[in-house]
Amino acid sequence: MFGQINPFQNPKPNKFQPVHKIHITLPSNGNKAPHRSPPSRRPRVLCLHGFRCSGEILNRQLADAEWPESILGRLDLFFPDAPFPAQGLPSARIIYGSPYYEWFQTNEDLTKYTNFDECLAYIEDLAINHGPFDGLMGMSQGGVLTGLLPGLQKNGLAMTRVAEVKFIIVIAGGRSRNPSVANQAYSSSPLHCPSLHFIGEHDELVGADGLALLGSYVDPVVILHPGGHEVPKLDEKAEKQVSEFIDKVQNMLNFQASKL
Repeated sequence: MFGQINPFQNPKPNKFQPVHKIHITLPSNGNKAPHRSPPSRRPRVLCLHGFRCSGEILNRQLADAEWPESILGRLDLFFPDAPFPAQGLPSARIIYGSPYYEWFQTNEDLTKYTNFDECLAYIEDLAINHGPFDGLMGMSQGGVLTGLLPGLQKNGLAMTRVAEVKFIIVIAGGRSRNPSVANQAYSSSPLHCPSLHFIGEHDELVGADGLALLGSYVDPVVILHPGGHEVPKLDEKAEKQVSEFIDKVQNMLNFQASKL
């Protein structure tokens, strides 16, 4: 689809086994009259980990950054592994043990992708088999995917068999540097999809790409933090911004549910 090249040997996808899933029990409607709005539910989020990491690692990164229950407890998070076993070791900043996975392979300057179509098909299968999901959260390589999937979906190039992505949360991710993918993903921008972006002032990997991605979304919520390529801790101001973003998403979902 995207004119891929294959500088790497194509590994076979691993059989999907969800690493972590937060279970919730939805409140009952009881005997409410049919015309009343359904009760609120937590937004369900497909979480895409970083390059040569895992679903469990992203889960632990959020915990180690001490994101409070007042934030994480309001979201129904699902942490799968990427389809391809890592073809090398993760970066030195990853302190967690194996196994490690990657969503697709890329060259050194991140301009050419391998197995990208397979990656998109795998994510769609996740959404079919474990969704429906309301939104996406992505870190690093998963953040790049999170930022481009709404545009690909709008253009009919990805996730065509599942519900529309209603919001995204991008952590240390940015605009794709692959020209073919970028042309397809951002051609409909700016997208009217609520978006929350965490950008480190000292992120040497995707800092500029993170800023570039902002132009693809209408009214993006941006949290600049003094760290680098990481899941940041939330100070009081950032926690308030994230909480308000979840409020916005929750109100949107409640309104959509009331129209059903």
